[in-house]
Amino acid sequence: HRNGTWRRSAITTSSGGGRSAVRTSQSTYTARDAVLSCIEDRALAFQGYEVPRAHLEPLQMVRYAPGEHYSFHSDWFGNAAYAMPSAGGNRATSFFAYLYVSEDMAGGGTNFPMLAAKRDERWCGILDCDDEYENGVTFRAVEGNAVFWENLGADGMGDQRVIHAGMPVISGEKIGMNIWTRQAPLSEEMRGPEHYPEV
Repeated sequence: HRNGTWRRSAITTSSGGGRSAVRTSQSTYTARDAVLSCIEDRALAFQGYEVPRAHLEPLQMVRYAPGEHYSFHSDWFGNAAYAMPSAGGNRATSFFAYLYVSEDMAGGGTNFPMLAAKRDERWCGILDCDDEYENGVTFRAVEGNAVFWENLGADGMGDQRVIHAGMPVISGEKIGMNIWTRQAPLSEEMRGPEHYPEV
């Protein structure tokens, strides 16, 4: 868990980045090592190997304790200043992987309010089938699972359908990992040691 390196998660807004009641989790970056490289390889393979490693942002771990959440947001940037070609463009894809989910976990799913929910009981181990249909789709926090989505439409604009939220944790704890892919390569500075501390 990289004890001692967790910090209050920040958000990027039109007025800059910072802490907000919108996102109350803790975040950290994990050291670059063989495990991290394997995770990156699997994320690239899932996308068909067409995405170069240089398009991946540093992998971010996030921890949610009781009461913590991330309100509805998009992973793509609405502010063009954060999506400049020199910064790697916009976020093309996202994974949210559930690395650890405590046995007493309640709540804490990932909700997509604009997606249609599956209504087959075979999905209930993955989706919250007790949620109201009008609430869209909520993926349960299941250790070892990951949710993947494309952030941009064919026109390169942000897709409103993938607005989502990390629902409040009622009890227990979850630790996840954000894996974001940009449209273009990130600079070495953006993938540098401040994001990937030495092992």
